[in-house]
Amino acid sequence: MANKPVYLLDSFALLAYLNDEAGCTRVQEILALAEGRKCRVVMCLVNLGEVLYITERERGLAMAHSVLALAESLPLELLDASRDLVLDATHIKAHHPLSYADAFAAAAAVRENAVVVTGDPELKSVEELIKIEWLGRT
Repeated sequence: MANKPVYLLDSFALLAYLNDEAGCTRVQEILALAEGRKCRVVMCLVNLGEVLYITERERGLAMAHSVLALAESLPLELLDASRDLVLDATHIKAHHPLSYADAFAAAAAVRENAVVVTGDPELKSVEELIKIEWLGRT
């Protein structure tokens, strides 16, 4: 398959999947497509870190370790926060009202030409820069 679609999970999407929240089914479908090599699924390491600190804060360190092991077992490519990605995220953050971690998701989506899978309303501010699939919307 020449040009497989690329989906980028942000922390909202991964937490929805992990906690069986609204949007979980769609994230499962996307991961199944990746398992079948019908698409790529990527996530910035900074956004995984966000999931891990939220998990540790709310459910403890042991659960955060379990979440890390699960994330690493998924058909999910973790993208490093390279110098170039940091600079791209910084530029996005300087011009849009969103969190620093969300700026990494947006910058990685631009680099990977990926559709961001999210339900985070902060990402509305960068809709002109990236493609977004909104979880929980019909």
